Amino acid sequence: MSFFQSMNISASGLTMQRLRMDVISQNIANVDTTKTAEGTPYRRKTVLVQEKTEPFQSFLLKAQQSQSVGSGVRVTRVVEDDRPFRKVYDPGHPEADEEGYLSMPNVNVIEEMVNMISANRAYEANVAAINASKSLAMKALEIGK
Repeated sequence: MSFFQSMNISASGLTMQRLRMDVISQNIANVDTTKTAEGTPYRRKTVLVQEKTEPFQSFLLKAQQSQSVGSGVRVTRVVEDDRPFRKVYDPGHPEADEEGYLSMPNVNVIEEMVNMISANRAYEANVAAINASKSLAMKALEIGK
Protein backbone atom coordinates (compact mmCIF):
# COMPACT_ATOMS: atom_id res chain seq x y z
CA MET A 1 0.00 0.00 0.00
CA SER A 2 1.41 3.35 -0.97
CA PHE A 3 1.66 6.40 1.23
CA PHE A 4 -0.90 8.26 -0.85
CA GLN A 5 -3.38 5.37 -0.79
CA SER A 6 -3.48 5.48 3.01
CA MET A 7 -4.08 9.22 2.85
CA ASN A 8 -6.88 8.75 0.30
CA ILE A 9 -8.58 6.13 2.47
CA SER A 10 -8.50 8.43 5.50
CA ALA A 11 -9.62 11.39 3.39
CA SER A 12 -12.67 9.45 2.21
CA GLY A 13 -13.50 8.75 5.85
CA LEU A 14 -13.13 12.43 6.71
CA THR A 15 -15.45 13.46 3.88
CA MET A 16 -18.06 10.88 4.86
CA GLN A 17 -18.01 11.84 8.55
CA ARG A 18 -18.30 15.54 7.68
CA LEU A 19 -21.40 14.83 5.60
CA ARG A 20 -22.76 12.67 8.41
CA MET A 21 -22.27 15.55 10.89
CA ASP A 22 -24.01 17.92 8.46
CA VAL A 23 -27.05 15.62 8.21
CA ILE A 24 -27.17 15.17 11.99
CA SER A 25 -27.02 18.95 12.45
CA GLN A 26 -29.89 19.35 9.99
CA ASN A 27 -31.93 16.80 11.97
CA ILE A 28 -31.32 18.65 15.24
CA ALA A 29 -32.12 22.01 13.66
CA ASN A 30 -35.49 20.68 12.45
CA VAL A 31 -36.55 18.97 15.67
CA ASP A 32 -39.58 21.30 15.97
CA THR A 33 -40.44 21.71 12.26
CA THR A 34 -44.09 20.71 11.99
CA LYS A 35 -44.61 21.57 8.32
CA THR A 36 -42.26 21.23 5.35
CA ALA A 37 -42.84 22.08 1.69
CA GLU A 38 -44.59 18.69 1.31
CA GLY A 39 -47.03 19.66 4.09
CA THR A 40 -45.80 17.02 6.54
CA PRO A 41 -43.51 17.30 9.56
CA TYR A 42 -39.76 17.05 8.95
CA ARG A 43 -38.51 13.47 8.52
CA ARG A 44 -35.19 12.48 10.07
CA LYS A 45 -32.45 11.78 7.54
CA THR A 46 -29.62 9.26 7.71
CA VAL A 47 -26.51 8.66 5.60
CA LEU A 48 -25.97 5.33 3.88
CA VAL A 49 -22.30 4.40 3.53
CA GLN A 50 -20.59 1.70 1.53
CA GLU A 51 -17.03 0.57 0.94
CA LYS A 52 -15.56 1.99 -2.25
CA THR A 53 -15.40 -0.67 -4.89
CA GLU A 54 -12.65 -0.98 -7.41
CA PRO A 55 -12.61 -2.35 -10.96
CA PHE A 56 -12.23 -6.11 -11.31
CA GLN A 57 -8.73 -5.73 -12.75
CA SER A 58 -7.46 -4.21 -9.51
CA PHE A 59 -8.71 -7.25 -7.57
CA LEU A 60 -6.69 -9.50 -9.90
CA LEU A 61 -3.57 -7.40 -9.30
CA LYS A 62 -4.08 -7.53 -5.54
CA ALA A 63 -4.57 -11.30 -5.64
CA GLN A 64 -1.26 -11.63 -7.49
CA GLN A 65 0.48 -9.44 -4.92
CA SER A 66 -1.30 -11.00 -1.90
CA GLN A 67 -2.64 -7.63 -0.79
CA SER A 68 -6.12 -7.06 0.54
CA VAL A 69 -6.32 -3.34 1.15
CA GLY A 70 -9.58 -1.42 0.93
CA SER A 71 -9.96 1.87 -0.81
CA GLY A 72 -12.05 3.85 1.65
CA VAL A 73 -15.74 4.60 1.90
CA ARG A 74 -18.33 6.49 -0.09
CA VAL A 75 -21.77 7.83 0.66
CA THR A 76 -24.34 6.06 -1.45
CA ARG A 77 -27.24 8.35 -0.53
CA VAL A 78 -29.06 10.24 2.19
CA VAL A 79 -32.41 8.63 3.04
CA GLU A 80 -35.37 9.63 5.15
CA ASP A 81 -36.23 7.62 8.26
CA ASP A 82 -39.65 5.98 7.91
CA ARG A 83 -40.39 5.77 11.63
CA PRO A 84 -43.77 7.30 12.53
CA PHE A 85 -44.08 10.90 13.62
CA ARG A 86 -44.41 11.70 17.33
CA LYS A 87 -47.86 12.74 18.49
CA VAL A 88 -48.03 15.60 20.98
CA TYR A 89 -51.23 16.84 22.57
CA ASP A 90 -51.42 20.57 21.84
CA PRO A 91 -54.99 21.60 20.98
CA GLY A 92 -54.06 25.30 20.72
CA HIS A 93 -51.51 24.79 17.95
CA PRO A 94 -52.74 25.77 14.46
CA GLU A 95 -51.34 22.52 12.97
CA ALA A 96 -53.18 20.26 15.46
CA ASP A 97 -55.75 17.78 14.16
CA GLU A 98 -59.40 17.70 15.23
CA GLU A 99 -58.51 15.66 18.35
CA GLY A 100 -55.88 18.23 19.40
CA TYR A 101 -52.81 16.15 18.51
CA LEU A 102 -49.86 17.64 16.70
CA SER A 103 -47.57 15.53 14.51
CA MET A 104 -43.95 16.27 15.37
CA PRO A 105 -40.79 15.17 13.51
CA ASN A 106 -39.43 11.69 14.18
CA VAL A 107 -36.15 13.20 15.45
CA ASN A 108 -34.84 12.11 18.85
CA VAL A 109 -32.32 14.71 20.05
CA ILE A 110 -30.56 12.25 22.38
CA GLU A 111 -30.06 9.78 19.54
CA GLU A 112 -28.78 12.56 17.30
CA MET A 113 -26.29 13.74 19.93
CA VAL A 114 -24.97 10.18 20.35
CA ASN A 115 -24.60 9.95 16.56
CA MET A 116 -22.84 13.32 16.51
CA ILE A 117 -20.34 12.18 19.16
CA SER A 118 -19.75 8.97 17.19
CA ALA A 119 -19.16 10.90 13.95
CA ASN A 120 -16.83 13.30 15.77
CA ARG A 121 -14.76 10.43 17.21
CA ALA A 122 -14.54 8.73 13.81
CA TYR A 123 -13.45 12.04 12.25
CA GLU A 124 -10.73 12.40 14.90
CA ALA A 125 -9.60 8.81 14.26
CA ASN A 126 -9.20 9.54 10.54
CA VAL A 127 -7.20 12.68 11.34
CA ALA A 128 -4.96 10.62 13.63
CA ALA A 129 -4.43 8.08 10.83
CA ILE A 130 -3.42 10.85 8.42
CA ASN A 131 -1.03 12.31 11.01
CA ALA A 132 0.49 8.85 11.59
CA SER A 133 1.02 8.42 7.84
CA LYS A 134 2.68 11.83 7.62
CA SER A 135 4.89 11.00 10.58
CA LEU A 136 5.98 7.72 9.01
CA ALA A 137 6.81 9.49 5.76
CA MET A 138 8.87 12.11 7.60
CA LYS A 139 10.78 9.41 9.50
CA ALA A 140 11.49 7.64 6.22
CA LEU A 141 12.86 10.87 4.76
CA GLU A 142 15.07 11.37 7.82
CA ILE A 143 16.69 7.96 7.22
CA GLY A 144 18.19 9.27 3.99
CA LYS A 145 20.02 12.11 5.76
